[in-house]
Amino acid sequence: MSDKLSTADRDQALAALGSWEQLADRDAIRKTFVFDNFNQAFGFMSRIAMEAERQDHHPEWSNVYNRVEITLTSHDVDGLSRRDVYMAAFIDSLDQDV
Repeated sequence: MSDKLSTADRDQALAALGSWEQLADRDAIRKTFVFDNFNQAFGFMSRIAMEAERQDHHPEWSNVYNRVEITLTSHDVDGLSRRDVYMAAFIDSLDQDV
């Protein structure tokens, strides 16, 4: 378990992550990824799933053909935690490989 981020820590983390958007209606972040085709999108999701299982921290996501939308939040603290920041950075690192 990880503690909920303070406002200052959240602002710092979001600035470092760059392209993740903070949701207006809940303490969560979201990003949409677009790939050339379904195989790339599904492969991307598979790599994330392996790390999410290792971390026991699973994203909320949806996939339609070549688009993957991911929302991260920590349900155990009802908001953003360092675990979400780690997963967002991990996910961004994978996007560079596609």
